[in-house]
Amino acid sequence: MRVAIAGAGAVGRSIAAELLENGHEVLLIDKAPTAISVERVPQAEWLLADACEITSLDEAALQRCNVVIAATGDDKVNLVVSLLAKTEYGVPRVVSRVNNPKNEWLFNESWGVDVAVSTPRLMSALVEEAVSVGDLVRLLRFSHGDANLVELTLPPESALAGTRVGEVDWPQDTSLVTIIRGSRVLTPSVEESLEAGDELLFVAAQAREEQLEDLLSVRRES
Repeated sequence: MRVAIAGAGAVGRSIAAELLENGHEVLLIDKAPTAISVERVPQAEWLLADACEITSLDEAALQRCNVVIAATGDDKVNLVVSLLAKTEYGVPRVVSRVNNPKNEWLFNESWGVDVAVSTPRLMSALVEEAVSVGDLVRLLRFSHGDANLVELTLPPESALAGTRVGEVDWPQDTSLVTIIRGSRVLTPSVEESLEAGDELLFVAAQAREEQLEDLLSVRRES
């Protein structure tokens, strides 16, 4: 897979290093000469250019990329890069960094964004996830389809504790994708039983989140 990353700061370089380690081709783009640190990620391709300029993106051959990541520290730049990647070059997957949570509403399919990653929101969500049992925590928003990645830790008193996954009448437009049980990551099968303390990860339509939380938090009858 070929990935172009706009923004060669600490965030962009870290993403690049991880992707390279997983066997992907990576191109880092930045207009600041001081950001071009080839020795830090020597396996990556580097391009000194303004990612908001069509001529720069032509030089980067963005049409050959499977994924574009807009990872600069400027939300305006990330939106422009996302829009150009999607509309001018037809990049299948566009991931964009949100620096200011107040701008998060802009990062949607209208601007070419498939997945918006808000670092402040993610950090706060992880804090909530660490201390919340029985409360739904939104981890990630997917622009297409108005769906979110959400997490809930099943409380001991939940009526669903001990129930098999296939026996649960899940809300429409929700999908249980992973069960984290201690150090184990389980792919949920219809025969898998839910246990108190399980961290349940769902992809769910935003309109169904409250219904999902209510279902999982219903107390068993004493």
